[in-house]
Amino acid sequence: MRRRLTALAVCAAVVLAAACSGDAVTGAPAPPPMHPTPGAAGAGDPYYPEDGNGGYDALGYQVGVAYDPPSGHLDGDTTVTAKATQDLSRFDLDLRGLDVHSVEVDGQPARFTREKAFELVVTPPAPIRAGTTFRTRVRYGGDPAKTPHEGGSENGWQHSADGGAYMVGEPHSAAFWFPVNETPRDKATFTLTARVPPGWTVLSNGREGPPGTWTEPNPVASYLTTLAIGKFSVDKSTLPDGTPVVSAYAPGAEAHRAVGDRLPEVLTFLTGKFGPYPQSAAGGIYLNEDIHFSLETQTRPTYAKWADLPTLVHENAHQWFGDSVSLKDWSDICLNECFASYAQWLWAEREGQNLDDRYRAAIEITHGSTDFWAQKLVGMGQGHEFEGVYNKGILALHALRREIGDPAFDRLLHDWPARYRHGNAGWADFEAMAAQVSGKNLRQFFDAWFRGTTLPADADLYPGSLRS
Repeated sequence: MRRRLTALAVCAAVVLAAACSGDAVTGAPAPPPMHPTPGAAGAGDPYYPEDGNGGYDALGYQVGVAYDPPSGHLDGDTTVTAKATQDLSRFDLDLRGLDVHSVEVDGQPARFTREKAFELVVTPPAPIRAGTTFRTRVRYGGDPAKTPHEGGSENGWQHSADGGAYMVGEPHSAAFWFPVNETPRDKATFTLTARVPPGWTVLSNGREGPPGTWTEPNPVASYLTTLAIGKFSVDKSTLPDGTPVVSAYAPGAEAHRAVGDRLPEVLTFLTGKFGPYPQSAAGGIYLNEDIHFSLETQTRPTYAKWADLPTLVHENAHQWFGDSVSLKDWSDICLNECFASYAQWLWAEREGQNLDDRYRAAIEITHGSTDFWAQKLVGMGQGHEFEGVYNKGILALHALRREIGDPAFDRLLHDWPARYRHGNAGWADFEAMAAQVSGKNLRQFFDAWFRGTTLPADADLYPGSLRS
């Protein structure tokens, strides 16, 4: 008893001068002083420096929306669970267009402002210590279809032909309908609960729960989340391993069942090339919309009305290349699109096509095109990400295959998705792996094909069996 009192007395005396260095009873050290600062207003991608935010790591999104198709009005109630990576005085979320009604941090009202085009700046009631997991609840609403978008592959929120709505876009998508850290660098789990009037069906990512509820337990890059509301007819089945398959067909898109029904066959083929299917579910959302792109929305790609079997192969190859293994920067987009595009060639090879002949024919057609060869596949510059990856990228990967040989190339296609499963990787990581599995110095080859802007020299243009 006396020793305990003595220790307390000593601690009390120290407190008078400064702070007690630890807990007198447990001996635990006192927490270090906080030095809170604002989280960065961008995640650091040089092509899109204002996308995403710093100061925290998003862990999960619980998105709740109520949508009225006749009026186009959406009410949202989203909770973002995150872990602070620094002492935070304030932090940003990305949200485009919609009106914010209230913000809470860990159940307490928080101050908020809107800045620039899409920054939702949140000041919590008290600073957040680094390493702390915190929850931010945002209530908001409006007509998301009225939010301006840049066009191209950024489609924004759109009304569908049957009176419903759909959401696809790259590089920007999620912030059109929920608050988010909109950068592929910060993947998180995703749960959607959507309320719609009777007669409407909701499709989203992952596994289906109660009506209108979808959960994707694997981390997902925000642009790969989706929401489709319509008068869909829905087919449900399972893959041999028990993976649930949900495919939905908008009115007028029912003929796509002939393509959609081949999904198990396609996934079996791709699994043989890339390793085990990495996602929690499979399927597709088949729209009757004449948009100029389909998108690999995670677990359940979204297809335009023109989509065909090669498109099915392409978008599902992305479930490995781009979805499970996501890019670090948008300059790394070849890691997504070059490989998904080459998967279409692999499928054609399965059907009996000689890829060397196809390659030589493509080289003959493009040989004199300075515009074609000027397209860089790496470091292409902001706004040019999608210019060469669908055509020159295919030829580059076939040339790489012949440069290192089939055994090394096959190993590369398996090892890449396995090593970086559900994470992020960059182009430098891929070059290093290619050199490792092949045992070759490939610097000149990658410079010529992926960073070059002219026709490669013959040694790189016709490697291996392509020389004959």
